[in-house]
Amino acid sequence: MKYAAKRIAMLLLTMVIVSLLAFVAFDLISGDPATAMLGTEATPEKVAALREQLGLNRPLLVRYGEWLLGFFTGDLGVSYSYRQPVWDLIAPKVLVTLYLSGLTFVLIVAVSIPLGLRSARQSGGILDGGRTLMNQLCMAVPPFFTGILLSWLFSTLLKWFVHGRFPSLTEDFGGALKYLFFAALALAIPRIAMTVRMLRSTVQGEMRKDYVRTAISRGNDRGGVLYRHVLKNALVPVVTFLAQTMAEIVASSIVVEQVFAIPGLGRMLVSSISNRDYPTVQAIVVILAFWVVLAGTVADLINQRIDPRLRLGGAA
Repeated sequence: MKYAAKRIAMLLLTMVIVSLLAFVAFDLISGDPATAMLGTEATPEKVAALREQLGLNRPLLVRYGEWLLGFFTGDLGVSYSYRQPVWDLIAPKVLVTLYLSGLTFVLIVAVSIPLGLRSARQSGGILDGGRTLMNQLCMAVPPFFTGILLSWLFSTLLKWFVHGRFPSLTEDFGGALKYLFFAALALAIPRIAMTVRMLRSTVQGEMRKDYVRTAISRGNDRGGVLYRHVLKNALVPVVTFLAQTMAEIVASSIVVEQVFAIPGLGRMLVSSISNRDYPTVQAIVVILAFWVVLAGTVADLINQRIDPRLRLGGAA
């Protein structure tokens, strides 16, 4: 419990630091949001009045303190572009991106773990060389290019979904998941290849250790030793890698969402940056940062349960 409390406290501290850096960075970016919002109608008087209305003329730390308090109470401010609460604006986008990321992660785990174990047990030979070549090819192709190919194949040729017509999650959940599946597949393919390669390497490394040879020499089944003892030790670096993967999925989804015309956080982030809609951009950046830090924290907690040697001070 002490270890978990320390990790959660570190997570919160990291989020405060990230939010402060993001707030300062957006404040220093050239370009006045008030001027951008007024466009051709911008005059010194109107710009000054709008800055007063938006609170942009107040000290930076005062504005940040109010924003931080609002963030923990669910108030992310008001969008400059859409003139509505930021959370109301991005909440549906967050849900879409979470479903996309979750579906991608499920595909990675469901496919890579069995393939990695099979590859580790059947190493050597022509078939293994072919698997290695395919693995390298999958890792080399970027997700956006895979997404273009999948969109062309399953949308243009096979007509399995209509590109650009993303069904509502609330009105057609099954149709939305079907649409998201192809984007998730594009994101998952290179990560599946990387996870298979890492699991294969870690399992083979564990299988060469003395405790495995001793267990097998005592008559234990090789497969039983693999699943009862080896896999537990081999999963520690893999879990850490999967946590990094979960974090990187969100970043990669920004591009893939553009390819599949998915109305997620990626499209909202790009449009908000173009419009200098800093409250919306900052909220999205902090949410993405929270996702990254949370993935690392969860990985540490899981590894701590898998391998008690990783516990700080030996405490549970």
